[in-house]
Amino acid sequence: MGLTSQSLEYTVIVLAVASVAATVWLWPRLSRHGVGPVLGRLGAIAVTQLSIVCALALAVNTNFEFYGNWDELLGNNDKAPVSVSQGGGQFASVGNMKGGLIQPAGPQGLDRVSGLPKGPANQVGKVESVRIIGRRTRAINPGFVYLPPQYFQQQYRRQRFPVMVVISGYPGGIMNLAQHLQVPQNAGRLISQGRMQPTVIVMVRPTIAPPRDTECVDVPGGPQAETFFTKDLPDAMKSTYRVGHDPSAWGAFGYSSGGTCSLQLAMRNPKVYTSAVSLSGDYAIKDDLTTGSLFGPGPEGAKREREHDLLWRMKHLPAPQISALVASSRKGEADYGATMNFIHAAKSPMTVDSIILPQGSHQFTTWRREVVPALEWQSQQLTFPQDTQAVAPSRKPGAGKGGAAGPQTGPSKSPAPTDDKGRRRVEAERPRG
Repeated sequence: MGLTSQSLEYTVIVLAVASVAATVWLWPRLSRHGVGPVLGRLGAIAVTQLSIVCALALAVNTNFEFYGNWDELLGNNDKAPVSVSQGGGQFASVGNMKGGLIQPAGPQGLDRVSGLPKGPANQVGKVESVRIIGRRTRAINPGFVYLPPQYFQQQYRRQRFPVMVVISGYPGGIMNLAQHLQVPQNAGRLISQGRMQPTVIVMVRPTIAPPRDTECVDVPGGPQAETFFTKDLPDAMKSTYRVGHDPSAWGAFGYSSGGTCSLQLAMRNPKVYTSAVSLSGDYAIKDDLTTGSLFGPGPEGAKREREHDLLWRMKHLPAPQISALVASSRKGEADYGATMNFIHAAKSPMTVDSIILPQGSHQFTTWRREVVPALEWQSQQLTFPQDTQAVAPSRKPGAGKGGAAGPQTGPSKSPAPTDDKGRRRVEAERPRG
């Protein structure tokens, strides 16, 4: 049974309940004097406590995905790069697979998610469960890949699709993106309604060395998380799927720590990601108990930490040519003040739009209100289509990012609401009754 499978979780819970019941039933017999009864009482207590702790630990791991499988838990990670062959089955990848940088994986919890595409892929799309191999970093990260229906349709056979790299919070994992934020379900609905252009979405977690929180940082002498997200992940996707090669086709998207990563990745690497969405993200990265030392000691470490402070970057470094969407709440979110400072610090050629709720908190109830308008917003920033056989013609002067040549199936841009200083606001979807 898989480490995150429901069958294992239910089995351990049943065993825990059974051990408690057995202890209660046998306790009168173990209450006598003597070495045997004393050892029996100690054994019953130990077995009961161990079974309860295992059940709780398994439930927590299943929810937050500290470890996705037994090998991760035991430290038996494969050594990349590896060669793979095309596999079959429900969760097999349909991509090219050359180089073996993306491998088909088991369900990784995907079988427990409701509302995923069911039916012919060219009509409803498909969600694949994969492992992503870092050629440079040698990291192996679990992921889900959403492929829109158009990816499988004949008229789009020569088109490369834009990509959203959607990053979960920490602690947490890819299951949260599919189950709680319902990223692939929302994307499929928006695409079918013409509110979002056909887009490939890869869903990943922010850490490449669990349980350590790597915060998308290249740690001196440690995990190279930024390299994974800016080099390994794009290379793996391009080698396997029909996705855009130009930075204008790539955007980062995340909530909480994933939102922090998204802004960091785009602002520090504008030639890789040209847009970023941050739902309740932070604007600086600090060491804590979960991260350990991310930047190293001494003046060089202080310099690296300063360069990951986005407000410092906006003040002291040239603005990158990217677009960003940040989300927060006036009441209930600790990052509201920093979010407003970030918005006001924006300068050309960088643009910053916002979703500011009157009230919210750092949880999925808030992020579910924001995810739909955020997906629509980022879709408008990405270039589609990009031809796989020849270089797409240059855009006409003054064309927006969505103005590449070819059939445009996404929504047309319309002026967004503005505040009194001309900054655009993105309207959050009203909660449904």
